Amino acid sequence: MSALLVLLVGLPLVSALVLMLAPRRLGEDVAPTVGVVASAITALAAVLTLASAPWRAAGPALEIDVPWVPTLGVRLHLVLDGISVPLVLLTAGLGLAVTLHVARRPPATDPGLTPSTRSLVAALLAVEGGALATFTAADLIVFFLAFETVLIPMWAIVRWWGDPHDAAARRDAAARFVLYTALGSAVMLLGLLVVALDAGTSDLVALASAHGDGMGRTAQVVAAALLLGGLAVKVPVWPLHTWLPAAHTTAPTVGSVLLAGVLLKMGSYGMVRIVVPVVPQGFSVVAPYLAAFGVVGIVWGALVCLVERDLKRLVAYSSVSHMGFVTLGIATGTPQGLQGALFANVAHGIITALLFLVAGGLKDRTGSGLLARIGAGLRDSRPRLGALLAVGCIAGLGLPGLAGFWGELLAIFGAWQGFSGGSVTYWRVLAVVAAVGTALAAAYLLRVLRTVWHGVPAATGGADAGDPGDPSDASAVELWVGAPLVVLTVALGLFPWLVLRLTEPAVQALLAVARGTI
Repeated sequence: MSALLVLLVGLPLVSALVLMLAPRRLGEDVAPTVGVVASAITALAAVLTLASAPWRAAGPALEIDVPWVPTLGVRLHLVLDGISVPLVLLTAGLGLAVTLHVARRPPATDPGLTPSTRSLVAALLAVEGGALATFTAADLIVFFLAFETVLIPMWAIVRWWGDPHDAAARRDAAARFVLYTALGSAVMLLGLLVVALDAGTSDLVALASAHGDGMGRTAQVVAAALLLGGLAVKVPVWPLHTWLPAAHTTAPTVGSVLLAGVLLKMGSYGMVRIVVPVVPQGFSVVAPYLAAFGVVGIVWGALVCLVERDLKRLVAYSSVSHMGFVTLGIATGTPQGLQGALFANVAHGIITALLFLVAGGLKDRTGSGLLARIGAGLRDSRPRLGALLAVGCIAGLGLPGLAGFWGELLAIFGAWQGFSGGSVTYWRVLAVVAAVGTALAAAYLLRVLRTVWHGVPAATGGADAGDPGDPSDASAVELWVGAPLVVLTVALGLFPWLVLRLTEPAVQALLAVARGTI
């Protein structure tokens, strides 16, 4: 079974490298096919790991542990367990979705540039492979290297295949992405070094098993602050979120799907995988502040969405708000809070990928993401895109029975229970404020539906109609990509145990405290 884990992580990275080294003409002809085949095999490998491993066990289900840099004590240690497997499945699924989308509906490019399809597919595969390596890394150095693998490919996606009509916005968004994430990575690396040098090992399994034994309290607090500060940039946690709206607004549809569905999860995953079990004393000191920033992000992002007029920017700010629930759930340090954070990670990836698929499709057709430009009457003028948008918005506002509900509920419940790092009253105030954020989410997402889903379409001359542009509805590939996201949104809403059963044993082992089951 270790070969399956090698295939899962290695195939996207090797395929990306092969595409970049292939002769230009050959690469252009075969790149879409290579991308789809490689991502399809990767997705199949992810499903096979789910079908074959004992996920009810608390320990690793699949593991590779071989020497890599013996002189530094670094090992190529990869682990797949209940915490990582939901994100691995999400990454593999979205990787297949974006390569299919590029193969059938490649993004428009700036006429003054000549970026190749081969390079775009290679960048997408590199992002997928880097994310999969991050979600399976069980060594601090391997984790950092995998974490950094996605940086340049995602920069290239935004810089070269972003909005073809605004070169300045592309440059600005790509530069912000690199500067913010590189700075966050540098801070995170300092925290990793503090842990590795003080504990004498970089092996995550050994560090998590020790639960901070052998590390002084001061070292733990310093390491926790550095790690959480660096990882918070990628989540992103308010006020380190300002790179995200620009990147999403400018990025092509496939870039936005990967950015929201995969890259943001790398930061929150690092918090759960490294900070919570490795430096528990330091985490208990920093967690109340992390929770406060998360709750501010919930409300701040929602208030911005209430006045935002660009659909892609609105979905981007909604990500800041929804990822605030993930941050809050992690900060509680409770089984329910961590379960909620892990569930919300997956749910947000699915729902936001669906919303960006529709927002990108509408922007491609109308030439703008502005709600006024998209116009009213989407349910009549483009019923398939309108239906996908409606499902995404209703799921995003946390309607019971859809995927967006359970993660937020568990995060708020975990906060209501309180935590040793702060008073019960403090945590309950945060829980109440976070609950207000769910009401604000309903307000801004229903505003979107009122603005573009209802009303009279442009073709019939409605008073609030926008520029119809390309009047076509969702293409076959958009339906092939969007339909599974809709199915997953409903399935996880009705059967949340599909994820919770995977994560529960690993979460209990991570906390090393028997607090009962959900």
